[in-house]
Amino acid sequence: MLLTRRFLVLIALFFWQGGFTFYASVVVPVGQEVFGHLRQGFITRQVTVYMNLAGAIALVLLIWDLFAARDPSRWRRWMRWLLWLSMALVLVWLLQLHGQLDELLVRKGFLIRDPEAFRPRHRLYLWLSTVQWACGLLYLFLTLVMWRKEDSVEKESIASCRKEGVER
Repeated sequence: MLLTRRFLVLIALFFWQGGFTFYASVVVPVGQEVFGHLRQGFITRQVTVYMNLAGAIALVLLIWDLFAARDPSRWRRWMRWLLWLSMALVLVWLLQLHGQLDELLVRKGFLIRDPEAFRPRHRLYLWLSTVQWACGLLYLFLTLVMWRKEDSVEKESIASCRKEGVER
């Protein structure tokens, strides 16, 4: 079960955070070059629905790992919980903003109903997504360190039991 849990956590993070990284750094610039800034935004409008869904699924798997892991470091345990909570709260905020931004877009004709209201909300959406991405990367780093420590504690425990002649 340990390997399955870790595998699912990594796949979820890679899909969610890796998807965000690839989309923001490759797809958006290429889309803007091919379709123009405004039309690219209408593609992003639909992609972010799936990105946020991926985030929600990933957060469920991450919380499973938070509860199941035996992190020997209290500080790291608290940091991982804080990062998870930050990503979850940002996701809720992004979902709310997505709805507000969506109301300002007219699919037919690729129009923005109120550009003055759209721009600051969109900028906030981008910044929040970036903060969430950074939290995800830090969470991944701390998780990998924790898993390594967790494994070394387990190995020490097994070695100690063998020395004492006790089978696990």
